[in-house]
Order: sequence, then structure tokens, then C-alpha cells
Amino acid sequence: MLTVIRPFRSLTHPAAILALIAILLFLPPTASSQIAVIADTVYTMEGEPVVDGVVLIRDGKIERVGPASDVAIPDGYERHEGVVVTPGLFDARSVVGLAGYFNQEHDQDQLERSHALQPDLRAIDAYNAREELVGFLRQNGVTTVHTGHAPGAIVSGQTMIVKTAGGTVDEALLDSTTALAITLGPGVRGQFDTPGTRSKGIAMLRQELIRAADYAEKRRHEDADHRPDRDLRLDALADMLEGRLFALITAHKTHDIMTALRLQREFGFPMLLDGASEAYLLLDEIREAGATVILHPPMVRLRGETENAAFDTAQKLHEAGIPFVFQSGYESYVPKTRVVLFEAAVAVGYGLDRTAALHALTAGPAALFGMDERLGSLRSGKDADLVIFNGDPFEYTTRPTHVFIDGVLRYKMD
Repeated sequence: MLTVIRPFRSLTHPAAILALIAILLFLPPTASSQIAVIADTVYTMEGEPVVDGVVLIRDGKIERVGPASDVAIPDGYERHEGVVVTPGLFDARSVVGLAGYFNQEHDQDQLERSHALQPDLRAIDAYNAREELVGFLRQNGVTTVHTGHAPGAIVSGQTMIVKTAGGTVDEALLDSTTALAITLGPGVRGQFDTPGTRSKGIAMLRQELIRAADYAEKRRHEDADHRPDRDLRLDALADMLEGRLFALITAHKTHDIMTALRLQREFGFPMLLDGASEAYLLLDEIREAGATVILHPPMVRLRGETENAAFDTAQKLHEAGIPFVFQSGYESYVPKTRVVLFEAAVAVGYGLDRTAALHALTAGPAALFGMDERLGSLRSGKDADLVIFNGDPFEYTTRPTHVFIDGVLRYKMD
């Protein structure tokens, strides 16, 4: 039987108004394929800032960047103006999309507590692209996020990289499997029956890595009949040992940081040192190891493992020549996420060079994760991800006025 849907007799009918609102809410953002962004200063992260600069965007990519005296704006380009333009900000460690702003059981997928070792868990299987915290970061200039499982398990799962746009994970996705989130130290205690001590946790991890190394060797066997049955847990660990995934190791205390460095030497995996509240006490050791630090938010609460965190650690890492990037990290209760721009601003207030801070928010993480051909700077051919500010980005009164992702205006300040 054919069902006939009759139109509303009047557009003022309450049901018609509700239907129209629903349609408008879910329409994709309108986009001009040709855009000109004009600002007093454009930080391209490809050299010196461009004064009185212009960025031309065509079909989602950066077409040209330069001073207004050199870059003519063609007819028909949609114009947007501001004080400062930067590349879109890159949050190098978050749990947004797995941890939601309601802070209720139904939107808290960042940590599975059934077992302390779960490398088989994938962030892509839990990420909610429509989570309101994703939009909150976007309106604060964050266009790309490395997100996934939280600290708190020896191995809590796999992380991923997404843009803060798109209605589904597939639309947002840049990299589905980036790192394995590993936690050293007392942060694992109390979450599981075991481990109860540091040495027990490391013994459990080391044993699993030894098993994974053996599994990796067997799965490379030329004869398929001699390869082991598929094991998702060992697959992930083997991928890490073979360099296809980072080991994202959360360690704050000096002895836990030293353990992370020792494990890296023993097994040879690519490592990102996460948190590192006491990194300023081990500058020589971290530099010698060649590790990159995903630094704790400078405004992290001083308690437990982070009791000795300092506001000026970023400046000390920079002086020591140790590469670092900024993160929002994980908040155990509301507001559930920090904003990397605000955290970097505090580091600047405590001595970090402004250019170094902006690098650690843009080009630094893009290069770290192998995405610098698309992201991290404003150059012809790259993704048109950029932010217009109404002042110095590191001043607390400044706000983003426009955020573009892939050349689409995704946020405009009222």
C-alpha cells in the first residue's frame, strides 16, 4: 500500500516549523570553493610571518599565500578578514570523542576496566564525531586531534587521528591506528585486580611484548600454513614492535620516565613520552634517547603523579633541544577537556618563545605524526585548515573568529 505524505497546509503550523528546523540543523555547512582570507599577520609556519597577508583557498586546498602587495584577490572570491591567521591547531593527545561532556556512563568509553592489557581495543570503534566536545575544541581553533583511549591501563588501546569536522568517523578520519596507549606508574593501581606495584605492571607488559615479538616473527613466515592464528592483541603489539604504531607511554615520575626509556631501548619501538611531569629533571636522558614529549597541560592539577609538574617545563624542553608538542590530555570530570591553545599560552607566559609555542601547536605535531605534507602550515597545495583570530592568539582576551577545515567555514563567532 502506497503511503501518501500530505504537505502542511501552512508553514506556520508548529509541526512544519519543527520539521524545517530539523532539516536546517543537519544540512552540511555551506562552502564557497574560492575564499580569500586577509589578516594583519599570517603565521604560515613556513618561514617568517607575512605582514598584511592574504591566503587564497580553492576547492578545499590552499592556493596561494603572501603579502597583499603580491597576491591579488580574483573576482568572485568570498572574503574573510581578521587580525591574525594561523594554521589549524593540532591537539597531540586527547580522549575527546570517546569521553563525552555529559560525564555519564553512556558517553565514557575512554577506559575499559575489564583487563589491564587490552591493545586490541580501537578508538575508531568508539569515536563519536558528533560529540559536543569535538565542536567545543573546533570553536577554539583545534582542527585536528590525536585521540583515543585514556591513561589508566597498562595498555588501554589504540589511538587515532581525526579532524574536528564531519558527521561520522569516516568523514573525520585521518589515521585509524596511530599509537598504543600505555601507562606506567601508580595510575594503573586500583583500576584492576593486578598489577598492584610498578614492577608487576612492567613484568606483565614485558611478557606480553616478548610474546608479541615471537608472534611477529611467525606471522612473517613465507608459508601461510606455518603462520599463527590471528590474535588481535598480539597483532597490535607486533605492529608497534615493527614500527607501524607508536608506543604512547604515559609516565610522570622520574623513575617511571626512566623505565619508559629503558623499555624503548630493550624493544626498539617508536616512542612518544606522554605527560612527563618531571621531565625537567631528566633533560639529558630524554634528549639522548631522542624521544619526543607530548607534554602535560601546563595548568594540570598538582596532585598525585603530577604533584611536581611545573609551568615552565615547555621552555626548559625547548632550551634543551628536546622536541615537544602540546596536548589537552584527559580530564576525569567536567569540563572533560582542556584547550591546547590556552595551555600553550600559559607556557608562553612562563618563558616559552611564541614561535616555538605555535610550532608545537601546528607544524610540530603534523610532522611528528607524518602528516606534514597535508597539515601544520599554510602552503600551496595543503589542506585549507586555518584559524582567524581577533588578536594575539596567546592573549587571554583573544578568540578565534573563523575556523576553516578543508576550506569550509566550520565556525564563525557571533
